[in-house]
Amino acid sequence: MQRITNADLKLEAVVIPVSDVDRAKEFYGNLGWRLDADFAFDNGFRVVQLTPPNSACSIQFGRNITSAAPGSAQGLYLIVSDIESARDELASHGVKVSEVFHAGTPGAQFQPDGSGRLSGPAPDHESYRSFATFSDPDGNGWLLQEVTTRLAGREWKETQAGATDVVTLAELLHETEEHHGHYEKTHAEHHWWDWYAPYLSARQQGSSAEEAASSADRHMEEVLHILPR
Repeated sequence: MQRITNADLKLEAVVIPVSDVDRAKEFYGNLGWRLDADFAFDNGFRVVQLTPPNSACSIQFGRNITSAAPGSAQGLYLIVSDIESARDELASHGVKVSEVFHAGTPGAQFQPDGSGRLSGPAPDHESYRSFATFSDPDGNGWLLQEVTTRLAGREWKETQAGATDVVTLAELLHETEEHHGHYEKTHAEHHWWDWYAPYLSARQQGSSAEEAASSADRHMEEVLHILPR
């Protein structure tokens, strides 16, 4: 099967099954999630959409929207930069949330009996290993996961969401300038923005910094015919 590499595929919404639409709407709204839509139709169909703060992906629930059993959605990830602060904020909204734990064995975060979990965040807050769990009124299960340093190619989470914060954008522009500096010393005169554009585009699509630099180099040579001095 041919692999699709250039399609623009963005995960927009995840459907979760609930038994009481208004109760679920109130629960997620009380968490500070943005209400995007609540549409009801004459045929009984109703769709409610909410979006967690700074998230590119939303949740949907309603009537006649899924045949899945209420509460059957499990292991829904919410990525946070500070697991303890995020856990405390949820608790302040009256949510019954677990204590922070880290995985002593792979997959411990998915074990309903809590086996393999070790109390507290991972040593040195190692990325991807600290968790807390909570459920909505129907029992749909959520995981808070602390990510402090992303794996290569995944640093563009916020920018892919179209909600780049100033600090993230500044760091990315600084990174771009550093890679462009080397290119500028070895190639003919050119506009810096012509190199920045393909570099930033490649990073947005998930390329590593090195891959993005190579992509920008190819663009300059093949499209703009900028060659080494």
